[in-house]
Amino acid sequence: MKFLDEAKIFIKSGDGGAGAVSFRREKFIEFGGPDGGNGGRGGDVVFEAVGNLNTLIDFRYSQHFKAQKGNHGMGEKRSGASGEPLIIRVPVGTQVLAEDKETVLADFIEEGEKLVLLKGGDGGFGNEHFKSSTNRSPRKSTPGWPGEELWVWLRLKLIADVGLVGLPNAGKSTFLSIVSRAKPKIADYPFTTLVPNLGVVYVHDKEFVVADVPGLIEGAHEGVGLGTRFLGHVERCKAILHLVDGTQENVGEAYKTVRHELDRYGQGLEEKTEIIALNKCDALTPELIAEKKKQLEKASKKKVYTLSAISRDGVTTILDALLKQIHNNEDASP
Repeated sequence: MKFLDEAKIFIKSGDGGAGAVSFRREKFIEFGGPDGGNGGRGGDVVFEAVGNLNTLIDFRYSQHFKAQKGNHGMGEKRSGASGEPLIIRVPVGTQVLAEDKETVLADFIEEGEKLVLLKGGDGGFGNEHFKSSTNRSPRKSTPGWPGEELWVWLRLKLIADVGLVGLPNAGKSTFLSIVSRAKPKIADYPFTTLVPNLGVVYVHDKEFVVADVPGLIEGAHEGVGLGTRFLGHVERCKAILHLVDGTQENVGEAYKTVRHELDRYGQGLEEKTEIIALNKCDALTPELIAEKKKQLEKASKKKVYTLSAISRDGVTTILDALLKQIHNNEDASP
């Protein structure tokens, strides 16, 4: 399934049905009087968050959504049927934005959440409604009210417990493929990963979700490279696993580049718990590992784990640390 995290769609609720002009015409009833029914109400546009989706790709091929119109009123005081609501199903983590791409109209973070975004138009009145003591045979009816219409942007921010960040080619996809059943594309060149990948990690009879976010580069918070398009997928994570390529000459500078982009992007990323791991240690000597680890600890002022996704050295220790942090955040949440 192809990944798409942003789409623009047109939505319109149903128009109300028109009221009817009708009179009773029955044998032996000389003055039947008006009996035109009211029109039915138009259908609402309803958004619903579902748990079995993780892409907006369906909205690339279908971009116009219109709810059903209400039926017209009929004689014998019969009101028209209301239009069926239009239910638009989106992945958990989807935001609905106004056309300016800034105003948030809805934010779906839990499965099963529903929201009526546009209400259907009311039905018009039939002539029976206008009958009075001074007007016994009104020939007046009203049309239904038009539905509402709107262009909106859908933006998906993946719901994951852990976000993998790092410079391009830091080994994030390899790590994800080792700890989960996800099968991201892996190669020895930058920007192999062009879309976020999700993987479910099982450890100690518990599970959590990891999101592999495409590599960040300097200026990403301003849209450079893959830019802010994918930084948003880290916003909802409980913790960040920052992988640093141990084969780089200056691991401290590599760390600071990504850290700067997270801090400048904001949206709470700068406050998230960060676990740092020096990756690709299988390609380093023990002396070089110690030296690189010391450089990274000096640059980050935090504890640094050593890791080799290829040989799996240090993987269990990292997973234990992540699981502990996730549970700490869950216990601290209100």
